[in-house]
Amino acid sequence: MIKIRNVNAEDAAELLKIYEYYVFNTAITFDLKLPSVDDFKAKINKIISKYPYICLVDDGVIKGYAYSHEFYGKEAYRFSNEVTIYLDIESKGKGYGRLLYNELEKRLKANGILNLYACIASPITPDKYLNNNSEQFHNHLGYKRIGLFTKCGYKFNTWYNMIWMEKIIGEHK
Repeated sequence: MIKIRNVNAEDAAELLKIYEYYVFNTAITFDLKLPSVDDFKAKINKIISKYPYICLVDDGVIKGYAYSHEFYGKEAYRFSNEVTIYLDIESKGKGYGRLLYNELEKRLKANGILNLYACIASPITPDKYLNNNSEQFHNHLGYKRIGLFTKCGYKFNTWYNMIWMEKIIGEHK
């Protein structure tokens, strides 16, 4: 049975196990080292003190997580949030990402957030570490590409771009 619930610090080790694949096998994250469980817990606690951090559980196992956090820490950005999602590598293509983002969006909209931003690693040429799936996924959910940072990330002896995508979820009055 699929359930979406709030994340808490006790989930850190399980979430870190999902994230570990992306750190060591992809350029999806520009992290080069895996954070410690304590660092991951601290990040979770910081985020959940103010913003949604949720996970999808299927048959008692966390299959993915998504969260939002402030966009650049300036008060004028208070109606905007950056969003992030990671799925267990074996759980891609099952609709979990859409379920997580739909729930996250619902919670953010209820909290008065109007603009969502996703910072996404983007290949200059798709390779075994990075393709365009993340951009396509976000596009499919209504995000639009709004910016490109050229060759700003270096991982696996390769330069990667970073793009910003945006989705407006509320009325700007």
